Amino acid sequence: MSSSFVYAAVRTPFGRFNGALAEVRPDDLAAVALTRVLDRTPDLDPEQIGDVVWGNANGAGEDNRNVGRMAVLLAGLPSSVPATTVNRLCGSSLDAAMIASRTIETGDAEVVLAGGVESMTRAPWVLPKPSRAFPAGNVTAVSTTLGWRLVNERMPKEWTVSLGEANEQLQERFGISRERQDEFAARSHNLADKAWNDGFYADLVVRVPGKDGQSLLERDEGIRPGSSAEKLAGLKPAFRPDGTITAGNASPLNDGASALVLGSAAAASIIGRDPVARVAGRGAHALEPQAFGFAPVEAAEKALQRAGITWADVAAIELNEAFAVQSLACVEAWKVDPEIVNAKGGAIAIGHPLGASGGRILGTLAHRLQESGDRYGVAAICIGVGQALAVVLENVSAGVR
Repeated sequence: MSSSFVYAAVRTPFGRFNGALAEVRPDDLAAVALTRVLDRTPDLDPEQIGDVVWGNANGAGEDNRNVGRMAVLLAGLPSSVPATTVNRLCGSSLDAAMIASRTIETGDAEVVLAGGVESMTRAPWVLPKPSRAFPAGNVTAVSTTLGWRLVNERMPKEWTVSLGEANEQLQERFGISRERQDEFAARSHNLADKAWNDGFYADLVVRVPGKDGQSLLERDEGIRPGSSAEKLAGLKPAFRPDGTITAGNASPLNDGASALVLGSAAAASIIGRDPVARVAGRGAHALEPQAFGFAPVEAAEKALQRAGITWADVAAIELNEAFAVQSLACVEAWKVDPEIVNAKGGAIAIGHPLGASGGRILGTLAHRLQESGDRYGVAAICIGVGQALAVVLENVSAGVR
């Protein structure tokens, strides 16, 4: 099989829950990301796009009915461009990129767009449809923003605990203190702020226009410059009265989209630019639902094995920071230098719009490798209900095997 490559990557700024992007529909957000990533490849004839693979974790509201296809149409691409939407919760857009890379490697397409979107602000409330008409009792509306909903009663109770409670259990398992979690979170904010100030995100992040054409948001909305563990220590635990997880050391609720152009080596002549990074390895892993935060450990190990390298070869890691505690647990299990992890900030500061985060970390990783000249990097993400995904990228300018 041939290799697959990342040619371009962009994302929108990530908005806070009920923030600057609250009035933007998710299908419109997705269309912005698609349009702007194609701006990076102006020589690419849209008719040459073999497929679009799009990630979305909700699909219960305006993002229903295959939001990837809706984004293609709203972006003004030819109606002949096909699209599908995949749902692997937090890993949806990384899964989309992995599927796109396999499509290219098998020769089914030369150019595939991938990415994802989530508007957690606009996620609707839902009502279960009754099995019989006109029930006499009350019905409760359920929020679809985050977490389990309409849970099957056959599911064991230990599997269906909240995401926060699951990570409190992880904290007990590994003995990771509140102080360490707060330090990690403060680092995320300060590194993200520095990366923005240094111009790292200037080529990666694209503005979201409002109805008047003016930018609604140009920078990630949740970053708190000057954060410190001491300031975060004043926040109350969110899931247990005596717990360690707070709103400050966990990722927030967000709105945003990400997009990538992937292609074969031969597609460079179609796309009109050289590739940035090769997809060198992929990994998926699953374990008990409540231990989902630790699943990236084995997913990354599988991706490294398939790439034919070890952690000693890896110079950059983008690990989605769902919670500080699970991030710390994964980094320690890998036995890597913590300084190479999320060196441009992570999801605790930047945000975690579920369906868009995988595309964000993959695009950021490719950009980091370009900036540093290092050869290999790993993007990994934990996924609710006990899963994780990981991808190894090889910097093309550092030499492809």
